[in-house]
Amino acid sequence: MIAEVRQQLLVNGTPFALVEGAVALAQVKDRPTAMPAAFVIPLRDASSANQRATGGVLQATAADIGVVIIFENLGAPLGDPSVDELEALKNWVRAQLVGFEIEGCDPIEHIEGELVKARSGVVWWQETFGTSTLQEGKQ
Repeated sequence: MIAEVRQQLLVNGTPFALVEGAVALAQVKDRPTAMPAAFVIPLRDASSANQRATGGVLQATAADIGVVIIFENLGAPLGDPSVDELEALKNWVRAQLVGFEIEGCDPIEHIEGELVKARSGVVWWQETFGTSTLQEGKQ
């Protein structure tokens, strides 16, 4: 699922110089090696109770996926241009992912976006998306 989302963010016209996963994000201290950057990470999986009364297991699993957007605007790190750049980046990500279908999953939906941090001209923003799938256990 994460790999498919990363590929979707690498389509022609991507504004990102870098699209990586959780391991690469864990190595970033203050700023990534190239910007703007997007890091696609698993956030949460939650499964429902078994939906079958007899004979095996069938569960719905909701998965939340995060896209951490990191960018800098050294020309005006605290002014309106950085807000405009953030709006453009998060709107582009939403346009690529809302309704995107991964085999075996429901279409992706947007859940929320929030500021992670803003320091020294670098802005970290996280978009959260969700999808769900059915898991069937052996009988």
